[in-house]
Amino acid sequence: MTSQALHTDHYELTMLDAALAAGVADRPVVFEVFTRALPPGRRYGVFCGLGRLVEALGQFVFGAGELEWLEQRGFLTRRALDRLETYRFTGSITAYAEGELYTGGSPVLSVSGTFAEAVLLETLTLSILNHDSAVAAAASLVAAAAGDRPVIEMGSRRTEAEAAVAAARAAYIGGLASTSNLEAGRRYGVPTAGTTAHAFVLLFDEEREAFRAQVSTLGAATTLLVDTYDTARAIRAAVETVGVDLGAIRIDSGDLGAEAVRARQLLDSMGATRTAIVVTGDLDESAIARLGSSPVDAYGAGTSVVMGSGHPTCGFVYKLVEVDGLPVEKRSPGKATVGGRKRAWRRADGGTDVVAVDPVAPPERCRDLQHEVVRHGDVLVDPDLEGARRRHRQALADLGPDRLLLLERM
Repeated sequence: MTSQALHTDHYELTMLDAALAAGVADRPVVFEVFTRALPPGRRYGVFCGLGRLVEALGQFVFGAGELEWLEQRGFLTRRALDRLETYRFTGSITAYAEGELYTGGSPVLSVSGTFAEAVLLETLTLSILNHDSAVAAAASLVAAAAGDRPVIEMGSRRTEAEAAVAAARAAYIGGLASTSNLEAGRRYGVPTAGTTAHAFVLLFDEEREAFRAQVSTLGAATTLLVDTYDTARAIRAAVETVGVDLGAIRIDSGDLGAEAVRARQLLDSMGATRTAIVVTGDLDESAIARLGSSPVDAYGAGTSVVMGSGHPTCGFVYKLVEVDGLPVEKRSPGKATVGGRKRAWRRADGGTDVVAVDPVAPPERCRDLQHEVVRHGDVLVDPDLEGARRRHRQALADLGPDRLLLLERM
């Protein structure tokens, strides 16, 4: 097992050390994760990463190697190192379900336990949830712009290797159809797809030879990349080589809308009326929306998805809201918090969230958004990729195309 324990910040361990010295490390507390506001222009966020976080919790232990390294750094007392040696999270976590929508102020995750246990999870929690939720939200926007046309996530080369795997998982929950990343397929079961790049075409002396080699191995249903040299000439060569049963062509450059129109006309004139057109090339939701009236059958999106469509994090924060059962809150200008554990519901009409400080009676005709995930250290849920994907689809349907997700405080 690879330890996740040092996926944390220096100051979390020094806080633990000082709290132990002061005798307050074992006070019961509640931390909440929320964002103060959505990025400009966003109607909603997509909560994602819970499955990865639950998995990481089981790996958040300080082994001999981690403890030796910390001891060598010399910034912790023996008391703190001894506590870390026996660290196991035995608290409880409630959270929104993966794939659920949220807005500013939504208490998407709550951690209950001792201060010593809960404070150490801040960086791990935020690094996973901020990344995955940003990708899922970007993917959701891309998928919405594409409508019923599938989108393949192909951004692995635009981010760090492990981040690419996590991004592929999050993008699938957010509504994309598949990924180019094989590790995401192996680890999480995300459908994978892909054929060839321009390098394959350039390898051959003649473009037609490249098409013939690809089809001989992958079959006529494959997708041929046709914009390496001259798109129209390549389409003719592709149909003449494969026949009218060619599965698809891919265009990766130029004015994609105009190129798709010309490609469709040429394919139809040659009898390849069922050959699909796939377009790629750093597409985001705006570019895909502009292609809505073009004869495009599928898209590939990369950078805009794995980089969060210009918003690489969601701005989630991890804030202490309760100590010994009593509310605590920050009053810092611009960063004030609301004390007390929160509860959250969504009205049956899908249009409004209700967030209240507990205890409070559930509002009528509302569904509870928070679910118990960990109880006294025991994980209660199994990560369910397909379930999260379906949940996100249903949450969007409940929201409706013309409604904003608003926040109402009680």
